[in-house]
Parts: sequence; C-alpha cells; structure tokens
Amino acid sequence: MEQMKETFQIRQADESQLDEIMAIYARARSFMADHGNPDQWPDTYPPRDMIVRDMEAGCMYVCMAKERIGAVFYYRKGREPDYEKIWDGAWLDEEPYGVVHRIASAGIVKGAASFCLAWAFAQCKNVRIETHKNNKVMQNLLKKRGFVYCGIVYVRGGEERMAYQKKN
Repeated sequence: MEQMKETFQIRQADESQLDEIMAIYARARSFMADHGNPDQWPDTYPPRDMIVRDMEAGCMYVCMAKERIGAVFYYRKGREPDYEKIWDGAWLDEEPYGVVHRIASAGIVKGAASFCLAWAFAQCKNVRIETHKNNKVMQNLLKKRGFVYCGIVYVRGGEERMAYQKKN
C-alpha cells in the first residue's frame, strides 16, 4: 500500500468500472475474513446485479487516487428502510440523512475509505451507516471519523448490525 499523501476524487461509478469494482469487493471479503470478520459479506455479496442497479440509480461511487480506484461505496440521501427500527439505543435524531453502504478499499492507498466517509458527510451533515459486530476495522474507522454508536439494526432479512450516525 502506498504511504504517500494522496489526492482523492469521488466520482459516480460507471459500468466500464464494474469488473474492477467487483474485484475490490472480492478483496474486501478476503480482508474481512483475514481480520476476524468472515460472515459480514457472503462469497457472492454484493452481487453484480446489485452494483449495476446502484450505478443505474446514481448511488454507486468510486474514490479515485491517481486515476486508479482506491475505494468504492454506495451513497444516497434519504430514508433507509432497514434503519426504521433500532434496538438497544436510538438514532441521534430523525432529521433527513444520507446513507453509506458497502464501502470497500482497494488496498492500494491509505486513507481512501476515510475520504469516502468525509465526502459523504460533506454531502449531508447527517449520515448513517452500519457494520457487522466483528468488523473491528470499520468500527475503528467510524469512531475515528466522528461517528457515534447508536444501537442495533437488522438488515437483509434479519442480519444484526451495529448502527452509527454522524451529524453536524
């Protein structure tokens, strides 16, 4: 991984980047498994057709570093149905918010995932995200970026996730 300070740019993903995006997600699954989190994303998650739908909806983004994809993520403003109910806690507020999902680093430069979170927050000063209880790397990144743990949400038909929010 490059150690130099990078200049990042966020762009909407397009279908010409699909194979590279899928390779980044495959790398992320391997990274998570190697770091004590083998269950968050099954071998086929996220499926290719989901990423295509996200692109078509204008919600799939790439973080570019020197014309290479340094990270990928989903972002949109608006309510997330999986976040309607929260257990063992509460959201910081019920104001309009942005949502980040499926953030994954390509592992080629430092700081790309952090930059993605900062970019999302710049779009909407109220952002929600969730992660698996075993995803210590993401939990630490969220805390570092100023996100607050809010409670438990259930996603994709019942999978438990730790919910975080950052607001201005």
